[in-house]
Amino acid sequence: MPSKAASLRPPEPAPQPPGGRTLQGPLPGADGALAPREGSPPDAPGPESPALGGEGPPAQAAPIAPRPPARPRLERALSLDDRGWRRRRFRGSQEDLEARNGTSPSRGSVRSEGPGAPAHSCSPPCLSASLQEIPKSRRVPGSERGSPSSGSDPLSGVAASAPNLLHRDATVAGSSPRLASLLPPRPLPALGLDIASDSLRTANKVDPDLADYKLRAQPRLVRAHSSLGPGRPRSPLACDDCSLRSAKSPFSLLAPIRTKDVRSRSYLEGSLLASGALLGAEELARYFPDRNVALFVATWNMQGQKELPPSLDEFLLPAEADYAQDLYAIGVQEGCSDRREWETRLQETLGPHYVLLASAAHGVLYMALFIRRDLIWFCSEVESSTVTTRIVSQIKTKGALGVSFTFFGTSFLFITSHFTSGDGKVAERLLDYTRTVQALALPRNVPDTNPYRSSAADVTTRFDQVFWFGDFNFRLSGGRAAVDALLGRGLAVDVPALLEHDQLIREMRRGSIFKGFQEPDIHFLPSYKFDIGKDTYDSTSKQRTPSYTDRVLYRSRHKGDICPVRYSSCAGIRTSDHRPVYGLFRVKVRPGRDNIPLAAGKFDRELYLIGIKRRISKEIQRQQGLQSQSSSTICSVS
Repeated sequence: MPSKAASLRPPEPAPQPPGGRTLQGPLPGADGALAPREGSPPDAPGPESPALGGEGPPAQAAPIAPRPPARPRLERALSLDDRGWRRRRFRGSQEDLEARNGTSPSRGSVRSEGPGAPAHSCSPPCLSASLQEIPKSRRVPGSERGSPSSGSDPLSGVAASAPNLLHRDATVAGSSPRLASLLPPRPLPALGLDIASDSLRTANKVDPDLADYKLRAQPRLVRAHSSLGPGRPRSPLACDDCSLRSAKSPFSLLAPIRTKDVRSRSYLEGSLLASGALLGAEELARYFPDRNVALFVATWNMQGQKELPPSLDEFLLPAEADYAQDLYAIGVQEGCSDRREWETRLQETLGPHYVLLASAAHGVLYMALFIRRDLIWFCSEVESSTVTTRIVSQIKTKGALGVSFTFFGTSFLFITSHFTSGDGKVAERLLDYTRTVQALALPRNVPDTNPYRSSAADVTTRFDQVFWFGDFNFRLSGGRAAVDALLGRGLAVDVPALLEHDQLIREMRRGSIFKGFQEPDIHFLPSYKFDIGKDTYDSTSKQRTPSYTDRVLYRSRHKGDICPVRYSSCAGIRTSDHRPVYGLFRVKVRPGRDNIPLAAGKFDRELYLIGIKRRISKEIQRQQGLQSQSSSTICSVS
């Protein structure tokens, strides 16, 4: 049915009839057209138009005295439900993407309002002062489905819910319906004009074939180990703003520091429960939410060889470990003559992420502790002590070297030892152990974390986590022939059958040595004694029995705090008659107090620089070698 134009003037407020609220204004006639009023446009129908009822003479309009137009009033009962409006939710760009199901190749960053819709500087939720500027909604075939591309307006449903206020079919081109002013129920958020925001970039990249869309459409990854503890306020930088996002990575471990804390706190006072303590629970949760530290503990008898292996990657970075560890403790017996060269090689292998926290030596016994460089601030001063088990104390080939420190609230003790050698000298080795636990004078200045469980007669009871590793020289009893018979089975070597002859396991079961210590399960071949440069055991006239002389043991004050992950040897390092033995562990760490003397980030800076320079120079040489090889290949082909 053709529609006729009618000018809608703002209705005057009128008393409400008892039956409910209505709006004054023209009412539809029998044919659906609106009754004319004074001031209608020339193309509007004249007074001969039928009135409501259809049969009588046309009604005469009463004269109206000129007066200022009254402010239009919107009756809620017939137009908008306030609660329903507040619950109304506009579809976001991502939901719009899902609704379109990827059928449109691309569109603008602001949702289209249909063909011919005027461009607005703000989206439909941004209702500024009134609804008078809303364009007329045209019905397009298929608009009942509510597709944004078919001309559906976010407010069209509101207008359609008030049929007595507007008649959709009565409007023609050039006439705009007007509604009363409506204020938003609450202050609306400001719209970001940053064209690089996630929502706009995703809206502009609807085509799934675009690489940028694939990256933006993926859900945001949440790191399992949060950088902030549960009690720490969220960083103000973690907002959805491009400029601020560029200043802080969402995976950063750095947390904001309050200005008042910088002014007032000394970070040398506090307790276990103090908020903001440097070694407290909040700081520990930032770096280790599960409170577990990854440790690498290794021992190697180098047999005094001056020549070092060309690569230590298999030793320090075994292929079986997916990630590098947080702390490396390496003990050496009969070390090379150039101890500094050995430490430089360790630094070069571990790279710039690690620093030498401390190193100590006792004759040819060496120990080096490397730690991740961002963890040095949570370490106490490192202390060391030595014990000589030789009768002549000037001969320092046998003995023990201990290094201790506190990390957060957990104290660590690392001991590397070289006990008396010889197949039948078990008693001498037991005596070496007793002298070591009694003579190691640790700790000195760093307070004991639990003095009530410590013993003056045993140094291993004065620390939370203890690792004892070295060349203990315990052998496999039974003779060379019996051991060779078990080793001759090739890949099907019965390791448990070999361990039945192990002297150390036997003495530990008796309780005569390493009381309270444990050892991970052994699944590797004996680490002693090999022909240098070969994988065969001793072929000299002495015919020494292959044995598990190199071991790594651990002890903890709290049961279950140390969890062994891997225990193995490095078969590829053949510069000594011993194979290096290493263990990977997960160790529980507890928060501590700020009453310990801190190392204040101390590390060997000179060694760090030397190691990094060597690493860079080797990489340059490698690239030059590849270039020369490729150039020679081209010349030979030509």
